[in-house]
This record gives sequence, structure tokens and C-alpha cells, in this order.
Amino acid sequence: MPVKFWETDMFQQFSAFGMSAGHCVPLLNMRKSLILSCDHQKLEREARICRLLKHPNIVRLHDSISEEGFHYLVFDLVTGGELFEDIVAREYYSEADASHCIHQILESVNHIHQHDIVHRDLKPENLLLASKCKGAAVKLADFGLAIEVQGEQQAWFGFAGTPGYLSPEVLRKDPYGKPVDIWACGVILYILLVGYPPFWDEDQHKLYQQIKAGAYDFPSPEWDTVTPEAKNLINQMLTINPAKRITADQALKHPWVCQRSTVASMMHRQETVECLRKFNARRKLKVIFVLFPIFLHKEIKLFGSTESCNTTTEDEDLKVRKQEIIKITEQLIEAINNGDFEAYTKICDPGLTSFEPEALGNLVEGMDFHKFYFENLLSKNSKPIHTTILNPHVHVIGEDAACIAYIRLTQYIDGQGRPRTTQSEETRVWHRRDGKWLNVHYHCSGAPAAPLQ
Repeated sequence: MPVKFWETDMFQQFSAFGMSAGHCVPLLNMRKSLILSCDHQKLEREARICRLLKHPNIVRLHDSISEEGFHYLVFDLVTGGELFEDIVAREYYSEADASHCIHQILESVNHIHQHDIVHRDLKPENLLLASKCKGAAVKLADFGLAIEVQGEQQAWFGFAGTPGYLSPEVLRKDPYGKPVDIWACGVILYILLVGYPPFWDEDQHKLYQQIKAGAYDFPSPEWDTVTPEAKNLINQMLTINPAKRITADQALKHPWVCQRSTVASMMHRQETVECLRKFNARRKLKVIFVLFPIFLHKEIKLFGSTESCNTTTEDEDLKVRKQEIIKITEQLIEAINNGDFEAYTKICDPGLTSFEPEALGNLVEGMDFHKFYFENLLSKNSKPIHTTILNPHVHVIGEDAACIAYIRLTQYIDGQGRPRTTQSEETRVWHRRDGKWLNVHYHCSGAPAAPLQ
């Protein structure tokens, strides 16, 4: 009996037993009636590419089946989750461990390049572990953007990939080929060593300018404990000129990779683990912001949209709704400051999801954690005396959803009578049901939002 993992308008994933081997494999199921012919061609291209690849570090395609209006891709069952999520759960993580990870990633990239395949979307989300067993193999997944090339051919294959991992040549819209995957490997290796990416800016235009200029460095103190050999490999991977960039085969022969036991440091990198935990939380938040408008768009299509011909009225309505979101956010924060859990629950969805420092980077679902926080962690003797929301930005998503991002400044007197100030960067997603706004997702970075005992 298949067990459904997840479902959207276009995809369903199941766990089912293979017909011959008796192994449990997931099925990626797509309704033909819901896709355009060009999308169907892309799916067939992905299947064709995956059939060429048989390697222990690549998720293997077993079969492609079309029947009764459905298309199935039958892959290996990969149960270990994302590599980056596994790393933050480890008690010990060193530079040598990072070397072992990138070694396996390079093995998979070298294999696809030998078959004249370019992945084009190498990123943490596509690096999985075969199982939850210690030492499980890293598996490269998702060849939805992969292309076939002719040897070392360089051509313009279109703009494709994920912003932080795009190479300079793609951003310049120059001809490109296999070296784009090596650039992405360099970004991944950088993150593996310190827990944050080499290129980062909330403004995508500025991010792309950084990448095109190759504007990264190895700041102190976190990079002081990384060996010169590791930095050398990163530099060779993040070479702006793709013709001078190291290849996967050459990278596998780099001393830091092939001689890790004597070259790579064995020192535990706790700061890297902490930074990586925050990095993972930010990645998941971005996924929520991508999926939430899709979910909302589905509701709008079901119930219809009400478009007004009066632009002035629309603008005024938008302003009113934005102020409404700011006001309800202020009410929620006031409930927190007052330690009023009852008022807090009236403004929050029972299934509220959240990332916050007190949860150590873990995704919290439901109200149990928040109840514990109100009852045990909120200081009873040191109430915040003033809270300010700075630079609130509200994005209205349809009629019944919005998200707000802001800086929260909290000033209070601690237990010793000393004035304290904490700052946190927060984002909240709101959904209106039956005329009432409810907080459905919350993300906080920085220090805990309220003083702790």
C-alpha cells in the first residue's frame, strides 16, 4: 500500500515497493493534464538524463512510467534528509568532515560531467543523505534544470539556477558549461567551513554584483582556524574566469580532498555548526515565502478575485490593510511584553510555525513551546519597559494574507537594576480567516526577543 509523503496541484510523492527488487522507493507523480507540453518535455529530459547516471553519490532513477493520465518517476528511497540538517545535529564536526562531504559532492559532479551533463542547480537542498545511519553517503538529487552538452562546449543555455549559487558567466549571460557546477561547489564548500555563504545581500542586484566581481574574503576570526589548503581550493573553485576554474577531476586530486587525514584540520568547529543552524533556518523561511503565495493563489482561484477599476480606492485599501497588519503585530508584541499568553493565543493560529533563538534554530510547530516560554522563560521580575518596531515593511499577498518584516528594539531593566537593550530582526506571516487576522508563521534572528531569567 503506497504511503503519500506530500501533494501539490502538480506533484504527489509516495513510498511504495519496487516491483522486482522489493526495495522501498519514492514515486514522483505528475498529472499530465496539469502541465504544459514544454513542461512535459522538461520532465522527459530529466528522466533521460537520470537514466545515464549510475553512481553511489547520485539519487538513482529506476523507472519512468506513463499511465492513466499520470507520469511517474521511480527513484531510490533516500531517508537521511538534507546534508546540512544532519551536520547541525552532529556532536562533532571538523574541517576534515567538510572535506569528506565535498569529496562525495565532487565525485557526483565529476560523474555527471564525464557524461556531458551540467546540473545547473547545485545547492544544499539538493544534497541528501542515503539514510540516517552514521557515515551515510551524500546523494546529489533533482536534475530538473540539468542540461546535456557536447564535451567542453560553452553556449548560452538560458538563465537557470538559485541566486546565491549562480556563476559570474551566467549572470553576465555569457556562454557557459560545466564550470558553473564547480562555482556552486565553491559556494557550498565555503558554507561547509564557516556556516554562511561567500556572497550575501538581501538586494538581489547587489548580490549579483558581488558574484560578478568575485567579491568574497576570509574574515577573521572564523577563517583563522581554516587551513590554507582549504582556502586555496575555494579560490580555485571561485575563479571568475571559467576557463581557469578548477575542474571536478582536478579538485578530487587536490591535497585537501585526497589527503584529508594529514592536511585537513580535525578541530571541532562549533561556531560553524551554530552559523549553519541559522543559515538552515533562513533557507527554510525562504521556502515558506515561496510556497505561501502559491497556496494563497490557489484559494483566490477557487473563490474568485474582486478587482476594482478605481486605482485610488485600491491604493487606499492597501494602505489601510498595511496599517492593520502593523497594528495587529504591535498588539501581539504587547501581549508578549505583558506575559499574557491568553491574549497571545487569540492572535496566533493554533498551528503556528516559528524559527526563534530560544528554539535553537529548530522549526517549532503549535503552541506548546510558546506556552512553556511564557510560563518559564519570560522574566517575571524584569519586564520590558519599552518596545519599538523599527522600519516595518508590509507585503500584502491577496485579500487575506500578508507578511511583515521589522526590527524589534526592546529596552528593559534587568534583575540587577541595569538598563538593557536587545534587538532582533523579525518576520511574521498573517492570514485572515472569518475576518480575523492570525499569525501563521514567525521568524526571529538575533538575540532572544525578551529578557530571560
